Amino acid sequence: MTDTTIVALARDALWTTFYICLPMLGAALIVGLVISILQVATSIQDQTLSTVPKIAAVLAALLLSLNWIIHTMVAYTTRLFTNIPGLIG
Repeated sequence: MTDTTIVALARDALWTTFYICLPMLGAALIVGLVISILQVATSIQDQTLSTVPKIAAVLAALLLSLNWIIHTMVAYTTRLFTNIPGLIG
């Protein structure tokens, strides 16, 4: 196995991880921005006001995208296992 192959495997793993995390990170970003705007507009500076909705949004995004995440991980694992004979030789 060459160093190019190792770098390609690592890059593929990192991109797959990035795509899987994107729905949850996007939901937390959007909810965080909305809550921050509301806090600035109302001058309420409570930490739980921003934390609890973010947790709920991340959980909702996880539940909504769980099917897609599972299919993406299965496709990645299948692709990885299928390429094992080519990696060894």
